[in-house]
Amino acid sequence: MWTDERVARWQQTGEKPSPVMVWTPEQTGTFLDFVADDRLYAMWHLIVFRGLRRDEACGQPWSETNLDQQSLTVTGQLVQDGWEVEASEPKTDSSFRGVALGNDTVGVLERHRKQQEADRDEWGSAWVNTGLVFTQEDGSWLHPGKVTDLFERLVTASGLPPIRLHDLRHGAATLMLAAGIDVKIVSDTLGHSDTRITRDIYQSVLPHVGRSAAEATAKLVPLQRKAKAEKARKAAKKAKPGKRGPGRRKEEEPKGEAEEAQLVGYLGTTAHVSLSPATRRAPIPHVTRGLGQQAIACLSQTTYASNLGADAQRRHR
Repeated sequence: MWTDERVARWQQTGEKPSPVMVWTPEQTGTFLDFVADDRLYAMWHLIVFRGLRRDEACGQPWSETNLDQQSLTVTGQLVQDGWEVEASEPKTDSSFRGVALGNDTVGVLERHRKQQEADRDEWGSAWVNTGLVFTQEDGSWLHPGKVTDLFERLVTASGLPPIRLHDLRHGAATLMLAAGIDVKIVSDTLGHSDTRITRDIYQSVLPHVGRSAAEATAKLVPLQRKAKAEKARKAAKKAKPGKRGPGRRKEEEPKGEAEEAQLVGYLGTTAHVSLSPATRRAPIPHVTRGLGQQAIACLSQTTYASNLGADAQRRHR
């Protein structure tokens, strides 16, 4: 996979980490945007999302492409023998397969067919009626080798890190697995004879898929120590004082022994003992700001005047 780190390394050295490399979804989207006006855009799109082999795409006939039913059937291919091209059956028995098409792919193929019909009208009697979905401008077969050359030129022009045309097929498999598609469906779409082949080839999936799998696996096993730690974390967060807003007084803590002795000094022993336990435990600012009717009634005028001081008297008049 062309991660950011590997791309940076490639830009510095020009070295490709492995012969087989796959684009990220973002890089794949960049490529498709770059080639949006290419005459063979529909082919690139089909390989990217449905994983057809190059030779299968070159040999796909309209007669086996049902856009109304949103499907196509792979029944043949164009293969290169030396530099000559010949029609052939699919690579293996499992390569004979049906491939479902999404709405977007159907729309792309419909636009491609309209363009091909316009090309046929323009060429007139010189049009070569091969009946294939992807052809040269005159309707004749595409040369698989030339398709590969074109793809490589487009990749270079796009500025993206290099991949092979066949790597688009690997990318299609990776995208399907990343989307949560069952491996059996992925295997059938690619034409693999066994799901084990699919698993063996595509062990390296998108990084976030691997992380998600790890997280999902860990959540299946309940750990008491983790539950307790999380509970303690939430309790600590809940108990943490909030930020002071405009006009909001700083939260005050209950008094300790030293502060309670200070209160005795303010009020005198008699008055202090006369306070209710709740009032005695309250923070000093609460008492000095407003002692409440109980405390005021307990204080003699002399104690009130001598111990609280003028400032406290003014506050409680």
